[in-house]
Parts: sequence; structure tokens; C-alpha cells
Amino acid sequence: MRGIARYFQNHPRWGKGRDWIGIYDECCRILWLEIDYLNEGRNADTFRRNFRNCDWVKVPRVSWQYTSPRVLTLEYLPGIKISNYEALEASGLDRKELAQMGAKAYLQQLLNHGFFHADPHPGNIAVSPGGELIFYDFGMMGQITSNLREKLMETLFGITQKDGDRVVKSLIAMGAIAPTGDMGPVRRSVQYMLDNFMDQPFENQSIASISDDLYEIAYDQPFRFPATFTFVMRAFSTLEGVGKGLDPEFNFMEVAQPFAMQLMSNGNLPNTANSIFNEFSRQAVQVSSSALGLPGRIEDTLEKLEQGDIRMRVRLAETDRVLRRMSNVQMGTNYAVLIAALTLSATLLLISDKVGLALFVIFLAVALGIAFLRLLRRIDRLDRMM
Repeated sequence: MRGIARYFQNHPRWGKGRDWIGIYDECCRILWLEIDYLNEGRNADTFRRNFRNCDWVKVPRVSWQYTSPRVLTLEYLPGIKISNYEALEASGLDRKELAQMGAKAYLQQLLNHGFFHADPHPGNIAVSPGGELIFYDFGMMGQITSNLREKLMETLFGITQKDGDRVVKSLIAMGAIAPTGDMGPVRRSVQYMLDNFMDQPFENQSIASISDDLYEIAYDQPFRFPATFTFVMRAFSTLEGVGKGLDPEFNFMEVAQPFAMQLMSNGNLPNTANSIFNEFSRQAVQVSSSALGLPGRIEDTLEKLEQGDIRMRVRLAETDRVLRRMSNVQMGTNYAVLIAALTLSATLLLISDKVGLALFVIFLAVALGIAFLRLLRRIDRLDRMM
């Protein structure tokens, strides 16, 4: 597996923006820890302590006198499996409320504790008769340092303010964006995300659809996927599936925004008044520093101009988008011709009583049709960005 990861890391196309070796090391580390039951017991204790003030989350206690590296003995906490919808409804439990509780529990783990359950599938979550969430299986856990949590909160603060520059700076600090000489296209891409995603109703969005849009917008930009977030994103997608099962209208983003705002106003961050004061102070310091350093910067710039050290570089981002659009339109034309040809072929085969072959050709036409629709969406996104 490490050899495969190294191959992808060194590949000129697939290695771009990905830390495959780091992801492999993270998976390897967590998998080895998962088969150590002493470590799992310690994780369970930590997880229970983190939620000691939350009466709606229950975690089984570890019986350490009966626990060893190969045997784990836990308190018996029976409950209804969170995907057993009939039993939940028969017990009078609100499925919509349970979906929101699961999302809030995970956000609390990620943003408050920095210690989160990395495998929250339906087999590891149950509901007590009283409506509390019960978590099991603490072998696969993820951890985020306090420093990284602060940067993540800075990102969320920038998102709520629709401040693309602030978001870009926090993403660079987290290692999610590689700093380049010209950050203008990256900043415009991030601002486009903020303007479009934040203005749309959250119920019309999902993690999967947003991921597709981000991929298209971030094409050829220096976005990276840090190994630290491997299990964060895995847990996000798993929890969204659990939430959708409980409530078809559930949306993780809809729960995350008010939770983040609450954290910023009266949670781990200073209160609103102090935040505003600190923000004004920070900007005042930046302005004064810029003003004091301006003469020196002008002098340095003039000196570099005289020495010929300043080069002008122009990146034709709009031209790149136009070329990509033309390429996609050409590909779409090819798809349309192929779909028409396959449809005609299937019709002729049906007339000739070759039903099996006709069905195969129809299947190919449908597959190309799906690809064609996705291509049209991609062209539409490029049109909105131009």
C-alpha cells in the first residue's frame, strides 16, 4: 500500500495537491491503534469525560480490572440502533431531532474537544429509551490540535463574514492551500464559493454536491488535501448518510452554521463585543503598521525597479476558463453525436429482434447521457464564473 501511495504521490497529475504518503501514514497509524484495546479503553474514557456535561450523550464505562491489550470490557448500555427507524418511531422518538443531535455531537467533538469519533456509522451509534445518543467502538479516533482548531474557527469566522481574503489566509495557515506568487485567482475562487454557497438555501445543498462544485472551481488552483483531514471528511460523509436516513431533509451544513455562530458568540471564543473590539484593534494595528512601513516599501520598490529585479507576470485566468469551456463544449458535441448514434443503433437492433444487444447499446447510451448532463453542469458553472 505504501508503494501505491508513493506511485500516486510522484505522479505528475494525481500527485498534485494530495499528500498520499501522509494519508497512508495516518491510516496506518490509526489502524494499528485500533487493534490495541488498552488504547481503545483510554479513548472511551476521554470521550466520556468530554461529554460529561451533556446529558443527551452516553458513553459506556470501561471495566479496567477486566481489560487487557486483547480484551476490552465495557459497561452494558443497550439502545436502539440509529438506523432501526421502525423501532425509533415505535418508541416515540423524533427522528429529525436525532439527526440534528448527531450533527451537533460531531461538531462539538471537532470544534470544542479536538477529539472525534472517526467511524460514526449506524453500527456505532444507538439511541437510549430516553432519547440520548449512545456511542460505541472507540478504536478509530481522530485528533486535531488546539492550534489547528483555532485556524479552523478563523476559517469559519471568515466564511460567516464572506471575507475571501481571511478565508484564504486561514486555509494557507492550515496547509489546505499552497501559497503562490499570485493568489488573486485563488482568492477569487474562494470568494465565488462564499457568494454562491452562502446565498443559496442550505436545504438545497449537500456535502457531495458542494464537493463536485469545489472540484470544478478549484481546478488548476493550489488547493491541497491535508492528511489530517482524511478522517474528518470521512466522518462528515458518514454522518450525513446517517442523518439523511433519519430525516430525508437533513442537511449537515444547515446545522453547522448556527452552531459555529453560537461558538463564536458565547462558546470557546470571546463574546461578540470583545470579538468586535479585537477585530477593530487588529485592523487598526495593520493600518498603522502599513502606514509606518509605506515609505520604506516605496524606497525598496524603486530600488528594485532600478536594479531590474521586479518582473511583471500576467496570468490570463479568464482565457484559461474560455479554453476549458471550448474544450468541454467540443466534448459535449461528441457525446451528443455518440448518444444519437447509439439510440439509432438500438432502434435498428430492436427492429431486427436482437433485444439483448439492443439493451446493451441502450445502457451505453444512458451512461453517456449521464456523463453529458454532468458536462452541461460543468459548462454552466464556467459560464457563471466568466
